[in-house]
Amino acid sequence: QMQLVESGGGLVQAGDSLRLSCAASGFTISSYTMGWFRQAPGKERDFVAAINWSASNTYYADSVKGRFTISRDNAKNTVYLRMNSLKPEDTAVYYCAAEIGRRAVVTGPTFSPDYWGRGTQVTVSS
Repeated sequence: QMQLVESGGGLVQAGDSLRLSCAASGFTISSYTMGWFRQAPGKERDFVAAINWSASNTYYADSVKGRFTISRDNAKNTVYLRMNSLKPEDTAVYYCAAEIGRRAVVTGPTFSPDYWGRGTQVTVSS
């Protein structure tokens, strides 16, 4: 059974950092483009970041560029999202996602996940 399980969320203060992890099971992420989305209360799910299969190419939403870093460890079958300088507007449920295929280049608008995790809550207090 294919699963994506997020962890690392929590309650932090503005300016703090967090690292989210996404552990995959039932499949090997080396054949997938991976990414993160987030959904704030009352809002739609938004793209955050994506990374190609070899980690040679990444793409970020403008709202997180320069603060968040996506990475992956194919040997550990895990994807990460390092979040620095957190702001209250970063408060959301963060979802890990996987798209079948080894893209060379990823972009937010073209990243179309086939699989989703259940999410982890990140709350940033002011």
